[in-house]
Amino acid sequence: MMGRIVFSMLFILSQLSLFGQDSARTINAEQVIALIHQFHPIAKQAGLGVQIAQAELSIARAGFEPLFYGEIANKTFNQKEYYNSAQYEVKIPAWFGIEIVNGMQDLSGQNLDPSQTKGLTNYTGIEIPLLKNLILDKRRAYLKQAKLYKTMALAEQQSMLNNLMMDAMESYWTWVKNYQIYLVLNQNVQINQKRFEWVRKSFILGEKSAIDTIEALAQLQQFELLKNNAWLGFQNAGLDLSQYLWTKEEKPYVLPEKVIPENGWENELKIYQFNVDLNQLLNLANKYHPDLQYYSNKVDVYAVEKRLKFQELLPKVSFKYHILGNGTNILQSINSSELFVNNYQFGLKAELPLMMLNGRGQYAKSSFKLKEVSYELMNKQFAIELKIKSYYNNFQNYKTQIALQSQNYQNNIIPD
Repeated sequence: MMGRIVFSMLFILSQLSLFGQDSARTINAEQVIALIHQFHPIAKQAGLGVQIAQAELSIARAGFEPLFYGEIANKTFNQKEYYNSAQYEVKIPAWFGIEIVNGMQDLSGQNLDPSQTKGLTNYTGIEIPLLKNLILDKRRAYLKQAKLYKTMALAEQQSMLNNLMMDAMESYWTWVKNYQIYLVLNQNVQINQKRFEWVRKSFILGEKSAIDTIEALAQLQQFELLKNNAWLGFQNAGLDLSQYLWTKEEKPYVLPEKVIPENGWENELKIYQFNVDLNQLLNLANKYHPDLQYYSNKVDVYAVEKRLKFQELLPKVSFKYHILGNGTNILQSINSSELFVNNYQFGLKAELPLMMLNGRGQYAKSSFKLKEVSYELMNKQFAIELKIKSYYNNFQNYKTQIALQSQNYQNNIIPD
């Protein structure tokens, strides 16, 4: 709804600029909203949060970026070449903690490790975690969390904009109210000016006494005082509204005195016909309220964290298998190798802390944090539900008051 209003107002703003033309003498609520969306620093700041979250997502995806490794080393001492080594490797991270490895090595020298092979060799293989980090590891957890943080940033952005618009609209309607008070008092001054002139002429003609003239003048002066105070209130309300108005040059804008609220907002028929359903409002809030979306995603972030910390309770068992070959023809090496028979390198490694103090502590901590944010979500849901019910009750009460006051006004009209 808010987005449709903003985009529909862009065309109007392109034809009628509040800041660029002297002929623009009125402003309405939709124009204020559009101007805030375009130029207010907080609105721009909210957008930066989303961009930061996008950058964090890019950083998390770097955990799945292929890695090239290269190393050249040699040692010569007392005219004796101990070793000359060159190694190049490409490691490709995959899902489920799997890593695919491909590389080659060239070794020469007189003092080499007997387990190493002289000459140019190549290898390709796979490295797999069997228990810990198989279901979830840090790079996958960080990627999941980064995606959730981006969703949280979008919800936080919308929440910041909602709060900003709420405050701006409160200031705007206070400005409108003060202007309407000024108009009423200005009309009263005009009426009492005519009354004073009529009483004064009646006094000159002998129909009224001098005290009637003094009384009429005092009443006129009282309304003039109220009118001046109302004008001051209107100007101060305009200054308060100005804090939400910025130019495209990112400079604050002070609303000039000649700008007044646009007419047409006081259509009572629209107020009578505007109806909302409380249950529908509550359902919409549960689905789309940005604060609830933020805390719901925060719960998901800590749920991922808890799953990751559970891995600390598992033994670390890693499996490595490389196919070996001579020269640089890797495909030929793969075709000539026999699984666990010839031309292979195999490894199996296991680690297990005997008391698992770190794992138990990390898992317990993540469990408590998950409970904490779950309670925050529950509290926020209840607070928003109460706020919606309060606003709904106020709205229904205002509609009733407007209807009663309108009827009271009609009852007091003196027919011609």
